[in-house]
Amino acid sequence: MNSIGALMELPSVRLAVLALLLGAVALPIVGVFIVGLDIMPVRFAMMHVALLGIAIGLLTGLDPLLCALVLCALTGGALTPMARSSAGLSGAMGLLMTLAIAAALLVLSISGVNANGAFELLWGSILATRTQDVVSLAVLAVIVPLLYGLRRRDLALLLHDRELALCSGVAVERLTLILLMVIAVAIASAIRLTGALLVDALTLLPALAARRAGRSLSAMVRWAVIFGLLFNVGGFFLALLFDLPPGPTLVLVGGVCTLLLHAIPSSSFHSRKGFH
Repeated sequence: MNSIGALMELPSVRLAVLALLLGAVALPIVGVFIVGLDIMPVRFAMMHVALLGIAIGLLTGLDPLLCALVLCALTGGALTPMARSSAGLSGAMGLLMTLAIAAALLVLSISGVNANGAFELLWGSILATRTQDVVSLAVLAVIVPLLYGLRRRDLALLLHDRELALCSGVAVERLTLILLMVIAVAIASAIRLTGALLVDALTLLPALAARRAGRSLSAMVRWAVIFGLLFNVGGFFLALLFDLPPGPTLVLVGGVCTLLLHAIPSSSFHSRKGFH
């Protein structure tokens, strides 16, 4: 068993804690957007797009994370015309995943660069968090809550019913474009912390737990941030304490807590009346 106080003296540990705290402000809210839009496949698609961006970065000598963020943002924006129905968007995600991973493998093959740097992001390491990773999360920690605060009514209508949002005068296409771009960039940023394979720990699990505890969009957002903080900080310090790999530990802590919440009888919660 390790001493938490001694480990907190390490710069990498302090940077990781800061990244998790910033991530817990923005990423669970992004998870609420994903759940509300019913676009679960988006996270898988953006993982593959991020890998393609990393491959392009390795080929060109640019920062791989920056390339991944830019490519994910552009891809999120390009998906907007297909977002008129979740079914159409899900089909596009499947095609995107296939094309992105094929393109990434092709770029890595013809470039002749060492592909380990790209594929190690599939597992990630929060203890390898860099200053630029924290900066990207800090930007998200400002933008995502600000977007929610300024457009809460429009978001509630869009996440509840697209047609109702259109009839209510919401600029659905523009708002969907913004949401998809924010979601894409958020997933690309989260990949550095837990790896692409475990990114749900930071986005989806807090949102799923919040959906169980909250009956409105406002309540879901509040609970998602609370659960995100608890899952992230609790899982990370548990990993440090018992010398466990942080990524899987974060997922297991979040997953077990979410399952326990869903095991509680629904009568123990207020009935959820939808997004408002």
